[in-house]
Order: sequence, then structure tokens, then C-alpha cells
Amino acid sequence: MSIGGKVNYYFTGILIILVTLLAFFGGPARAGSTQTNTSGSNTAIEGGYTSESTTTYETGSESTSTTNNTTNSDIKSSPPSAAAPSYNSMTQDVCAVGISGGLQTFGFGISGGKHAIDENCERLKLARILNDFGMKVAAVAILCQDERVFESMIQAGTPCPIDGKIGRDALALWKKYDHERPDYKTYVERMDERKKADEAEQIEMTKEFEKIEKEKAEEEAKKFKKMEWVDPK
Repeated sequence: MSIGGKVNYYFTGILIILVTLLAFFGGPARAGSTQTNTSGSNTAIEGGYTSESTTTYETGSESTSTTNNTTNSDIKSSPPSAAAPSYNSMTQDVCAVGISGGLQTFGFGISGGKHAIDENCERLKLARILNDFGMKVAAVAILCQDERVFESMIQAGTPCPIDGKIGRDALALWKKYDHERPDYKTYVERMDERKKADEAEQIEMTKEFEKIEKEKAEEEAKKFKKMEWVDPK
């Protein structure tokens, strides 16, 4: 019985030593990692644990990577508009009109502006003031500086004042000094057209008169011819 007891002691001691060695030198189980690359696909099979990979290049191997990237950009955007300056009269009782304009291209832009005096507006204001002062003839005279007013006064038989004359006396002076009329250019053109119309009318009247005279002469010739053939018996 003693021999068997010693064997059990030896066997138990060996087991204890093996378990101790495993406890100190053993580690956790590691799952392998397998990856398969095929043209057009990449398949990896992983375990649920940490994987390690090692890349080894053989002696004399070379890895070269070249990347070329060229970018061309041609952008054309709309140019900013040329801003024409504005005109501010600062009051409503003025006879000025603002004029402005601008031109813009892709490489150059220009703008400008100015103001112009409205003479017709000034004329109306002056005539109104003169009329308020009781100077009615003077108010009409300043309005007559406009050729439209001058023509309308002539057509109405009340010619515009001239040299202190009104009515027929004024009309006689306007005919004598017609070059002073504000509508002189239009007046000359109208007179030329009237002259042509009078000449055309005179030509038509002459033709009509000659036609009448010719018909009378033919009638006289027929009567005279009939008288020659009358029998004296």
C-alpha cells in the first residue's frame, strides 16, 4: 500500500507543476485571419479576435506609386453692370431734366450723366409770372417764342406781338421781317410748297383755257364751213 501511495503523490505533484506552468506561460487563444484577394473582388474572413498582419518585401523588390492630377478651369461670369449716375434736383420747382447712361463690357465699363434745361418749362413759368403781374401782352409774347404757339396764333388771325404792334400792324411786320419768325424754317418750306401748288394750279388752268379756246375755234370753223356750202337760190 505504501508503493501505491507514493505513485499517487508523484502523479499529483506532476499535475500541479503542469498546471502552474500553463498558468504562467500560456496565453489567450488567438484566432487566425485569412484574406483572399481576387481580381474584381476582395474577401476577408476574420475571427472575432485581434489579428496581426506582417508585410515582408523580398530583397531587390521595389514599390513605385505615381499620381498625376490636372485640373483646367475656364469660368466666365457676367460682368457687373455700369451704374449710371442719378440726378437729384432737390426741389420740384425746377426746369431741369437728368440724363444719364452707361455701357459695360467684359473688360471695360463707362457711365456718365448730366442735366439739361427744359426751355418750354421755363417759358411757361415766365408767362405765368408775367400774367400774374398783369402783363398779358408780354405773357403772350414770351409764349410766341415757341413756333407751335406762333403758328397757331397766325392761323387764328391774332398774330403775335412784334415791336409793340398787335393785330394787323403786327401781321404786316411779320410779313416784312419774316426771317424773324420762330417758325421761319417751317414757314419757308410751307411757302415753297404753296408756290409749287400754285404753279401746278396755274398750269392746269392754262391747259383748261387752251382746251376751251380750241373747242371754240373748232366750232367757229364748222360754222364757217357750213356757210360756204349754203346754196344762194
